[in-house]
Amino acid sequence: DINMGCPAKKVCAAWAGSALMRDEGLVGRILTAVVRAVDVPVTLKIRTGWAASQRNAPIIAGIAEASGIAALAIHGRSREQMYTGEAEYDTIAEIKSRLSIPVMANGDIDSPEKAAQVLARTGCDALMIGRAAQGRPWLFREISHYLATGERLPPPTLVEVRDILLGHLRALYEFYGEPAGMRIARKHLGWYAKDHPDYSEQHRTDFRAVINRAETAEAQFDLTRAQFDALIEQVDRRAEHPGEAGTGQWPNADTVRKLSAAA
Repeated sequence: DINMGCPAKKVCAAWAGSALMRDEGLVGRILTAVVRAVDVPVTLKIRTGWAASQRNAPIIAGIAEASGIAALAIHGRSREQMYTGEAEYDTIAEIKSRLSIPVMANGDIDSPEKAAQVLARTGCDALMIGRAAQGRPWLFREISHYLATGERLPPPTLVEVRDILLGHLRALYEFYGEPAGMRIARKHLGWYAKDHPDYSEQHRTDFRAVINRAETAEAQFDLTRAQFDALIEQVDRRAEHPGEAGTGQWPNADTVRKLSAAA
């Protein structure tokens, strides 16, 4: 998979990522060379162009197909936009209408309804989802279910979120090794803690602060489990006794520190 869509400044400064879209001849040479050099299908990710005034994604898409690229993913923003504003899908639809290879739409697909809308608007063969799945890996099953049935799945329970997250942590430790896996896990832990009705900003801050101080993978894992178990217990208690005091949110900072020390 060749990434000509990354908008990061340090990447583009090295003439990589979406900076490559500024040189169509170079794009063709790179794609042709890679396709000839490997025995597996080669795919490509691009943006709509370098800037609004340089919307050359349709040209790049034609070069890609002619070079033997097996599938194309398109983010509906220019590099100039980075991740600001809204993704546009007209360029993606135009490209899809011209190509015979599979085309994937990308950008701002953050719900089952939006997924269905983008597929209908662009006619694309598939979707690529990035930021919206951070901390929400169940988004894929929600979209799949909605596309198949037209109905939304219920959101995952806290128990399901806990179990998915703990499985994710184990996989990170196993794949990257514990030191690297633990570092990578920190950003994922922050994503899992966002945008849930039972989390307050203060409790998310406390949670991230303690998780970031964990010195071993075991401590990180145990602390995460303890956090969720405590939250699940509070939410269950609130459901059983609605009039009882309690927020149903993360344990307070003192409790978090005690859990960290115990871990």
